[in-house]
Amino acid sequence: MKIEADSNDITDHPHDNKRRPYLCTVCGKWFTTKQNLNHHKQTHNVDRLYYECIQCEKRFTTEKYLRQHMNVHTSKYKCTECGKCFRNSIELTIHRRSHSGEKPFECTVCNKRFTTSSELAVHSRIHSGEKPYKCPECDKAFIQSGCLTTHMRVHTGDKPYKCTLCDKNFSTSSNFVKHKRIHNRDKPYKCPECDKAFTQSGDSTTHMRVHTGDKPYKCSLCDKSFTTSSSLQ
Repeated sequence: MKIEADSNDITDHPHDNKRRPYLCTVCGKWFTTKQNLNHHKQTHNVDRLYYECIQCEKRFTTEKYLRQHMNVHTSKYKCTECGKCFRNSIELTIHRRSHSGEKPFECTVCNKRFTTSSELAVHSRIHSGEKPYKCPECDKAFIQSGCLTTHMRVHTGDKPYKCTLCDKNFSTSSNFVKHKRIHNRDKPYKCPECDKAFTQSGDSTTHMRVHTGDKPYKCSLCDKSFTTSSSLQ
């Protein structure tokens, strides 16, 4: 079930960081006051009691937000493909592209196409080198707000992804996903040459060198090469 919070006090725009200096290290949203940040953090705590929509099972931290959300279900902007409702025609138009596959926004540098102008704007930073999301603690900067959010956990020590089976915590969802495979014994990376399978793609890549004979790690003092960096060390 999804949990929603008020959007009036949040932003991921880098130029608003002075006016809204409080960052949620879980989702990357910024707030004007610490009180608003603390209230927002409750939306990440799924163990709390929330106000639940009886039509779509979304959950909200206050009754006020639930009432605002209910307007979506009476909206005239309804997708005829999947039945989802939206607040305005712009949101509905963007959503319909998920069904049609339409990508009207094209990069003038590499000709990649995108569903929304905001996706194109983020992509364009790859070519321009622009990194508008700056870390307030060090000199690093990032193309996307989500990258800054993940980086901030280096400074805060926050590890929001918790394993319910062994109580380990992780700072990124990707590391959490990899860890969960240990418990469910999922090995999605299968060798096309033999019957071995691996939990992580890196292990599969290393294993393939057994079949290919590839030894990419070369010693700078002699002419020997190795299949892994650890063997080179």
